[in-house]
Amino acid sequence: MRTAEHPAPERVLLHLSDTHLRAGGSRIWDVVSGAEHLQEALAAIEASRVAPDAIVFTGDLVDLGESAAYADLRRMVEPFAERLGAPIVWVMGNHDARGPFRAELWGEDGSDLSPVDRVQEFDGLRIVTLDTSVPGHHHGELSDHQLAWLARVLAIPAPLGTVLAMHHPPVPSVLALAATVELRGQARLASVLRGTDVRAIIAGHLHYSTFATFAGIPVSVASSTCYAQDLTVPVGGTRPQDGGQSYNLIHVFDDTVVHSVVPVAVEHVMEYIDPDDARRRLSEAGLSGVSVRRRSGPPTMPLPVLR
Repeated sequence: MRTAEHPAPERVLLHLSDTHLRAGGSRIWDVVSGAEHLQEALAAIEASRVAPDAIVFTGDLVDLGESAAYADLRRMVEPFAERLGAPIVWVMGNHDARGPFRAELWGEDGSDLSPVDRVQEFDGLRIVTLDTSVPGHHHGELSDHQLAWLARVLAIPAPLGTVLAMHHPPVPSVLALAATVELRGQARLASVLRGTDVRAIIAGHLHYSTFATFAGIPVSVASSTCYAQDLTVPVGGTRPQDGGQSYNLIHVFDDTVVHSVVPVAVEHVMEYIDPDDARRRLSEAGLSGVSVRRRSGPPTMPLPVLR
């Protein structure tokens, strides 16, 4: 028998973005229902039997900032998360409104309109959420106060490192028009992140899946469960489509973080190998140590900061 090169991941995250729910059954362009597509995604995820340690929604949770849309989102997502046994991480986006976001999702004072920045830790893996939204605008920014807060948080490493979750990704867009709604002042953020324990940056906003590095850190952008951008559009234009919706799975290992894009709808299944058959085939191939089950607890010492 040969032991597989990589053991089971330490943590698994479910990364969804840009759900764009509207209240009262309203549809985007009178066609697209964020609620219907999200329900389709949640059903597919639950059927897969994935067991995430946390479920992260990286912004644009609702389309028009409506309190009723946030309430609908909670009614859809919270029972789903309870069945999976996973806590939820909510991130602000440019279509979100801080007052209803706080009141409906966190049960907090809706009159507090300050940025919604948070730190949550999941058995050694720290997730820091940054609110990059600018009320009344669609581009992203981070204030000096937010960056100073982030520096203080990251001054002490977490046992399994940190995942930074935000809406506006600090990466170039392959769609030219997206420059009008990009994250501004990215060099200031980079100066805070260099040399910290941030192992991955996850974001949304672009409505297509893309990957890059920023300040030496891998960046993973999840597409939307609502609608996606068509990257076969003639160069220079944009063409959103009611198709190509997806979400991401994030597997955190000792020495790497793996990001996988999962389409919501699949037209044709070519072959199905069930878990029992997969285990049998692994045994026949002489492989041991392959598992989707995670360890029960964090390591006793923090991981070294490599950058």
